[in-house]
Amino acid sequence: MPMKFPGTCIVCKKKIEVNEVALWAKGLGVKHQACSEVVDLKCAICGGPAGCLQCEFTDDCDRNKVSQMCICKKCHEGKDVFVLYQKAISNHFPILNLKD
Repeated sequence: MPMKFPGTCIVCKKKIEVNEVALWAKGLGVKHQACSEVVDLKCAICGGPAGCLQCEFTDDCDRNKVSQMCICKKCHEGKDVFVLYQKAISNHFPILNLKD
């Protein structure tokens, strides 16, 4: 729908101008039509959003073709991240029979 008022996209945080086509949901906010099509992977460790739009590889990453086993910044900066990642992968793919 064409916007009647200016706003800020809840995905990319950029301005949305009056008459620009955007998506609006009561209580959630507005976002560019293109931003609604952005795929954000889930963190393999915590299950939350991996933060694809803030990732340093976002321009080169094809999120429809990558392994889907990314981790979010919070988990990446946490303690024992490699061990947690191994456990998460082992839980996702028990057939691999990874040993701790």
